[in-house]
Amino acid sequence: MDTVIWIVIWCLGLGALVGFLAGLLGIGGGLIIVPALLYLLPSVGIDGVLLPYVAIATSLGAIILTSASSARSHWSRGNIEFAVLRPLLPGIVLGASVSGLLAEAIFGAYLQQAFAIFVMLMAINMLFPFKPKASAGLPANSMIFIFGFFIALLAGLMGIGGGVLLVPLLVWCGLAMPKAVGTSSVMGFVIASFGSLAYITSGWNETSLPSGTLGYLYLPALVAIVTTSILTAPLGASAASSWPTPVLKRIFAVLLLVIGCQLMFK
Repeated sequence: MDTVIWIVIWCLGLGALVGFLAGLLGIGGGLIIVPALLYLLPSVGIDGVLLPYVAIATSLGAIILTSASSARSHWSRGNIEFAVLRPLLPGIVLGASVSGLLAEAIFGAYLQQAFAIFVMLMAINMLFPFKPKASAGLPANSMIFIFGFFIALLAGLMGIGGGVLLVPLLVWCGLAMPKAVGTSSVMGFVIASFGSLAYITSGWNETSLPSGTLGYLYLPALVAIVTTSILTAPLGASAASSWPTPVLKRIFAVLLLVIGCQLMFK
């Protein structure tokens, strides 16, 4: 069977898993998509220094649709805090746009190691959750802009939507959890959109990539992941009410630690 078809089949399964776990455990898809693509993509000739760029870019592309769906849902429920959104948005756009261009300046192996460290830190946070107490209130708009810029920059470099970083910050700034999650969902869509565009731009003239790529986005994997993840996310959300999610989250965190260690020394 053609290698690309195998990749599509694997990514259909990956998307189903990502969607279900996102609904069940409330985790970002990038923590699963990027490591999986780092193992799958060499079979279609994407390896070496280009591999992390393609894995991260494709992860961001997959997050666009899922985050848009989430943002729309929170918008209809009134969970978007516009007083935070307005100063946050320019920083998010700038940080996400810079991320794809900056990533190309970082040697691929270093980017992969940075992602491995990030995965392990997120796993530790899942095992020992950091629950910030609300502060006295929102900081100045200039500080919100700066926070948004650096969160989007890191999220774009790691191929994630940024909610794992932004939600604790917004809670610390005094937002109720529904408002923090809702506002973060909009930012996830912006980060994924502008980050993907930056990776498309930076990889546009890369001649050593195989067919099926748009810049650094690998389209067969992207389409397959999105196709099944949007179907299984509601199933995961439904299961969250009856499954032992705290236990499953701890098991998943241990698995992330193992994956992070393997990526570190790959």
